[in-house]
Amino acid sequence: MACCMRKKSTTLGHLLSSAAGRYRTLLYRPAAAPNPASWRLPAAAGASPAVEDSKEAKLLRLEAVLFLSREPISTRKLANLAKLADGTEARTLVSELARRYDQRSSAMQVVDVAGGVQLLTRPQLAAWIRRFHGCPEEMTLSAPALETLSVVAYRQPVVRAEVEAIRGVQCGEILRVLMERDFLRIVGRAEELGRPFLYGTTKKFLQVFGLRRLEHLPEIDQIRSIDSGV
Repeated sequence: MACCMRKKSTTLGHLLSSAAGRYRTLLYRPAAAPNPASWRLPAAAGASPAVEDSKEAKLLRLEAVLFLSREPISTRKLANLAKLADGTEARTLVSELARRYDQRSSAMQVVDVAGGVQLLTRPQLAAWIRRFHGCPEEMTLSAPALETLSVVAYRQPVVRAEVEAIRGVQCGEILRVLMERDFLRIVGRAEELGRPFLYGTTKKFLQVFGLRRLEHLPEIDQIRSIDSGV
């Protein structure tokens, strides 16, 4: 019995797990799935390679990749998908794109977050987008959950006993909830008796709190100054 199998898509949108891939039109029907490594903008008849490799063409390719990407993307991967020389060129073009967005007061902005860059709408549009496009409400955490998450963020990798010693209460249930919501993960086991789990934060933690790396967490003294109203 003959059977047919659907060929796995290798389009740019599919590779980046992007919702934008749903908006493909009948106008775009390549004879074969494109290879992202050789992807380029359609060139006008007779256009030279120099035109396709111009700064503007590279900027357009880079912007398209950022638009299609649902998650923060590293500059190295961005360079590969946008057919750029290397991560250094990608960073230079990202800075140029961000400058242009700011210059024309665009609704979009390029954000450094979670070890990569991502194209996002500006914060002042959040309420409007949520109201008219049915976006989910902002994720909220209870005060105990935030305290527990803060302890892990600043002391990681950390065992449950240390978190409970700092907070003065049992934290097992809160740690479980934070793991279910993908803010925390188990990063290993401690060498002490019983080999308890070590907890650390996730990439989602960086995304939600707008941090590029853990090193960008605010200093403890800054937090104390805010709390005391200084």
